Amino acid sequence: MAVRIGVYVCHCGTNIAGKLRVEDLAGYARQLPDVAVARDYRFMCSEPGQEQIRRDIQELALNRVVVAACSPRMHENTFRKTCQAAGINPYFLQIANIREQCSWTAEEDLEAANLKARDLVRAAVARVARHEPLPSQEAPVHPHVLVVGGGIAGIQAALDIADSGHLVHLVEREQSVGGHMSQLDKTFPTLDCSACILTPKMVAVGTHPNIRLHAYSEVVEISGFVGNFKARILHKARYVDWQSCTGCGLCQEKCPRRVSSEYNQGLGTRKAIYTMFPQAVPNKPVIDRDNCIYFQKGKCRACEKFCEVHAIDFEQEDRVEEVEVGSIIVATGYDQMDPTPLSMYGYGRYPNVITGLEFERLVSAAGPTGGHILTKEGAEPKDVAIIHCVGSRDKNYHEYCSRVCCMYALKFAHLIREKLKANVFLFYIDMRCFGKGYEEFYDRVQAEGAIFVRGKPGFVTDQALAPEEQGRLMVVGEDSLSGEILRVPVDMVILASA
Repeated sequence: MAVRIGVYVCHCGTNIAGKLRVEDLAGYARQLPDVAVARDYRFMCSEPGQEQIRRDIQELALNRVVVAACSPRMHENTFRKTCQAAGINPYFLQIANIREQCSWTAEEDLEAANLKARDLVRAAVARVARHEPLPSQEAPVHPHVLVVGGGIAGIQAALDIADSGHLVHLVEREQSVGGHMSQLDKTFPTLDCSACILTPKMVAVGTHPNIRLHAYSEVVEISGFVGNFKARILHKARYVDWQSCTGCGLCQEKCPRRVSSEYNQGLGTRKAIYTMFPQAVPNKPVIDRDNCIYFQKGKCRACEKFCEVHAIDFEQEDRVEEVEVGSIIVATGYDQMDPTPLSMYGYGRYPNVITGLEFERLVSAAGPTGGHILTKEGAEPKDVAIIHCVGSRDKNYHEYCSRVCCMYALKFAHLIREKLKANVFLFYIDMRCFGKGYEEFYDRVQAEGAIFVRGKPGFVTDQALAPEEQGRLMVVGEDSLSGEILRVPVDMVILASA
């Protein structure tokens, strides 16, 4: 059968026609080999546009179609259905993306964009001429689901799927689910208790009959194909038999080794055998091999001596389990940007310059200070600076807005004013309060007496220029509204990083 191709060039309103000569492009397509018809139309994805393709296929005996329009991610399925409805194989279609790849990328050199559009159409015509009909096939889909990541997103996904009757494998690399949300004190803008929202869902995940929780584990390999995957899950050695352990906590009480707590962002300590936090799920400890006296020096074993159910197992090894699933959800969460490279703010150099997550642990009732906001010297700060957009909206790091730092900085300002009545200075570029209730929360913090300075500070220093600056941190920058250079003495600086 002779190949007969129809080429259809979309104007997409002015998205394409505003930059490309669509009529000339259709005329160019008419001259290409095997092209029986070429047309241009304002909106090929509209019903009249699709009807034109269907009519041409039937009346002109077309057996291949090229649509020069937007990305195939937008309307490839639309035009496949059009071809199928007209009686030809839906895979006898090729999309030439002349919107995202030509008109939208063209700025000044429009001639180059028009030449590129010709190249894309010519390539699409040459390719579709060689297409072969593809049959639709059905394949069995495994009903089980793998969710990677046990933060709030992974927890909610696992619960929704499990409630619908499917078995879920929930893999979390830490020893407890909860993610970063478990480290937060309050949520914005409602100031709800973070733990009050999260912990019931954590318990539900741990007890749901359709959820297999793989805590302290990682996915190391995935093979297979859509609907039928095999996942290899590495269960890291805990050196505690969780089946036998009752979670009584006696082993942690008797352990003599204290190290810095990662969960508390280094602001507190934990034992070498530990659970992450009191509401952890599973609420069972693991032994930190790198800090355990027995693993380092071959002696101690205090936890083993005091464990009444003999759950300590120093011989435990990593093991790998393979599971079969049909779908995979990746909910791996986020990491806060390390502000150390922004040396002008003194993070890591001045003890009282802290990150937002460190402040969350300070202000949390379950944190290392019991919810008391204290400097490293143990005193309540009288003046606190919060610097917005640390590492975001910055050409040297991330040019985009993080979308969260404005609001969590406002939340910090509220909590400081509520707990301490301290002066709070918020240094911002622009306030971007875009969500429901966000602008109202911004108004509330202003009414509570927080001081807003429009301008990103140049640097933070402990170099005093006056007696009243001795022993304090100086935030130096320009107020872009007044044009005034400011030196603001504070006791604590919080970096609202991306």
